[in-house]
Parts: sequence; C-alpha cells; structure tokens
Amino acid sequence: MLTEAAAERVDCVVIGAGVVGLAIARHLAVAGREVVVLEAGAAMGCGISSRNSEVLHAGMYYPTNSLKARFCVAGNAMLRDFAASRGVTVKMVGKLIVATDEAEAATLDSILAKGRANGVEGLRAISAAEARAQESELNCVKALWSPATGIIDTHALMLALLAEAESRGASLALKSPVIGGHPTETGTAIQVGGAEPMTLLARSVVVSAGLSTPGLAAGLGLAGAPTAYLCKGNYFGLTGKSPFSRLVYPVPVAAGLGVHFTLDLGGRGRFGPDVQWVGAEDYTVDPRRGDSFYAAIRRYWPGLKDGALEPAYAGIRPKIQAPDQPARDFVIHGPAETGTAGAVALYGIESPGLTSCLAIARHVGDLLK
Repeated sequence: MLTEAAAERVDCVVIGAGVVGLAIARHLAVAGREVVVLEAGAAMGCGISSRNSEVLHAGMYYPTNSLKARFCVAGNAMLRDFAASRGVTVKMVGKLIVATDEAEAATLDSILAKGRANGVEGLRAISAAEARAQESELNCVKALWSPATGIIDTHALMLALLAEAESRGASLALKSPVIGGHPTETGTAIQVGGAEPMTLLARSVVVSAGLSTPGLAAGLGLAGAPTAYLCKGNYFGLTGKSPFSRLVYPVPVAAGLGVHFTLDLGGRGRFGPDVQWVGAEDYTVDPRRGDSFYAAIRRYWPGLKDGALEPAYAGIRPKIQAPDQPARDFVIHGPAETGTAGAVALYGIESPGLTSCLAIARHVGDLLK
C-alpha cells in the first residue's frame, strides 16, 4: 500500500461511472474542476444504469418539495434539452396511470394532486373511455395521462456525458476499485486497487456508486452512511406483439411503482419490475416469479395470454430503508454531513435517479462550491 507521501494529488475524484456519476463528472469538469472518475467495473454504467426501464419520469409520485420531486421535475426538462442538443434518442411516448377499481381511483386523485403541486407538465385525469380510445386493450375505470413521460437511450446518454466531461479534461479509470481511505487535513486520501494500485489525495470526492455507496463512504471514513438494503426488480419480456403504444402503469405499491408496461426504443414491450428484497446481489430471473405477473398485468390488460411472458433481466434498487419502513427520499450528504472537507456521498439514488441525473449533478456542484 502506498504512503500519502507517494500519493498523487488530484482536484476531484468521482467514484462510480453510472449515469449519475458521469453527470456529476461532466458538471464539475464544465465548471473548471480537474476530475478523475474511478469505476470498479470493466465498463461504465454496468450496474443500476443498465438495469432499469429507461423511463424519463415526470415527477408525480414524490412528496412535494422532496429531493425526488424537485430533481425529477427539473431533471426531466434538463435531460430533454441535453438529449436534443447532443443527438441522444428520447421518445416522449407518454404514460397512462390506470385504476382498475374505485379504491385505486381514489389513489389516482392523490397522485394527480401531488403531481400538480410538484409542477408536473401536462398531467391530467381522463375517463376510462378516453383511456381506451388511446389504448383499446386497456381495462380501467379511470386514468391519468402524463405527456411528459418518455423513454431514453441510457447508453447513448452516458456516452454523451462522458464525451463532454473528457472534452473538458476529465478522465475515466476503469477496473479501479476503491479499497479504502481516510479524511486528511485538505480532503480525502483514496486507496485504489486493481492492476496498478495507487493512493490519490483528492481535494474533493463524490461517492456516487449506487449499491456500493454506503460501504465505500464508511470505508473512506465519511460520517453518516446509512444501512444499505437491496430490493431486486425482475422484468419479463413479451413474446408477442406489444398491446400498447404508450407506457401503462398501475397505481404504486409498497417499495415500487407496480408491475408496469414499458417499451424499449425498438418498440418491444416488457413488464416489471416487481419487488423482491434480497440479501446479496443476484441478477438471475427466476421464471417462477412470472406466475404473479400474470394476475397483476391482467388487472389492466385482460388479454394477456398464458405463456406470453419470458424472463428478461433484473435490476436492484439501492434502498436505504428496511422492507417494513416507509420509502425514503434521496439522501445527499455534503461536507457538513460527511464531516470531511470536500466530500459528498449520494445514498438511495434509485428511480427517478436517471431522470434526475443533471439536476443531482447541479446540486452536487453547489455543495462543492
């Protein structure tokens, strides 16, 4: 292990090359910071960023004035502008949130009120007849229509963020796991493993490593790291023609937004994610979990045929609350909370983290000013 005397001094280290980490690196590089991005994996975005629905969310689900609400609504607009100017594909297909009975209809009313309070663009209630006029195979008693919801090419977005960061002098170091460190008088000492171990002395450090953030932050000696909980979400693909041309979501369930229908950019349909609390990272999809999907989907799409679903992929949400606890907001600790000059740590950055990435990056930049 190298000593601090032999360490390389750097201005700013971002740990984690997912979409949020890359957005932060770009923002800091554009602001004139010298940025090094450390990624444990062999490529960028191999964790949460490549295992989600690729949905550009509008922001109607989150408590008013929460970080999720503020960053989702602002990030939606920022990301659409960024994508349009950089050639990143976004399709604003829109989303229907559907109620299949009167109890769920009451939940829709609260979602609509929350969305309006959050400033969600264009969100409105529509009748069952209007919903079926848009999607003829849909079953519902009432729906919300969200024109500000879409899908985005996440990989192209990450490439664009990285290219802009690198054009401003940032560098990405792959296969560079952080194995420890500690606060110093001027920042943070970061021990990097891999084929060429080194110690970096960073004036600023941002821990944006998804599932690994709590452990990494604690390993760097940062205060306040919460307990991590892993919530797996399984996706199943549709073998036949997609029944809908828009995204279709049921009312939310505990720890998730329900088994919803999304489209990829090629027009293929898929359903998920479900909610499965796990004790370790495991991305295999048990085909037997599809059994519960059929009943959930048929509430809003009665035409789903037996055998039409096949296992697709799984992702894991980086929860910071236990299964029996209420959902938590994003937690972003600046130097005041980490107890270390120039240190920021991001916890619980699950959905709508993708949508919020540019707004989160701006917030982190403000914390480091």
